Amino acid sequence: MNVKKYFSLTRAGLIETLQFRIALIVMVFGNLLYLTLIYFVWKAIFASAGTDVVNGMTFETTMIYLVLATALFNFMELYIVWDIHRDVQNGAIAIKLIKPMRYKDYMFWSVSGAFVGNFVFTFLPTFLVVLFVTKGTISIGINLLYFMIAVIIGVFINYEIDFIIGTICLFTQSIWGINIMKQSIVLLLSGATIPLAFFPEKFRAVVEWLPFKSIYDTPLTLLLNDDLAPEVIWSKLGIACLWAIAMSLFSNLFWKISVRQVTVNGG
Repeated sequence: MNVKKYFSLTRAGLIETLQFRIALIVMVFGNLLYLTLIYFVWKAIFASAGTDVVNGMTFETTMIYLVLATALFNFMELYIVWDIHRDVQNGAIAIKLIKPMRYKDYMFWSVSGAFVGNFVFTFLPTFLVVLFVTKGTISIGINLLYFMIAVIIGVFINYEIDFIIGTICLFTQSIWGINIMKQSIVLLLSGATIPLAFFPEKFRAVVEWLPFKSIYDTPLTLLLNDDLAPEVIWSKLGIACLWAIAMSLFSNLFWKISVRQVTVNGG
């Protein structure tokens, strides 16, 4: 396999990301507003609870979880769905389908540079600030390695979900409503907006077996809990790997069936 062609796409994506520095600034400012809002919301929740620990989480650990979940979202969410939507609407997909690279692989490596850029310029600074502010609340050891492995798996699961939703555009020609619904479901069931520990027990038991928790909750759980038993750690990573494989197989099959529906409206 010629990896040079893949890394050339990564490099191009990274350069493109660096060209839009104002977008990064706007995103950081928007995140500060969002985090300020959830700070006061959760402050009120814990104050009304009348206890320092709710469902096994303190206010501090809850805020660390949500801040890092927001940083992970900004790192992982690259709006692949909209890229596929534009390709379908303007007819560019017809050209990309005849390239000497699978369309799915081309889309992934095209955004891989943005993954790198967002990790360096959004997630990493946020993580370092959290480490500095919390002063040792997050233990740094083997849990950091497990966290990074889980993040990589989460990136693939998130990409597969986006690719599946983007593929639907081949049938609908429009994806706005479906994508908004997808994003809402993923953010809720992955623990990105509300930690899964706060879900009702029966509902949480169902969510535990869905792929969404492997995107945000699994990496953050492995990071923030350095006392997890080895069997729990490998169980979480194993389930995440199985979902990554299952979502990949399904997205490949769905694309193979759906690509027959391609019609070119632009050009």
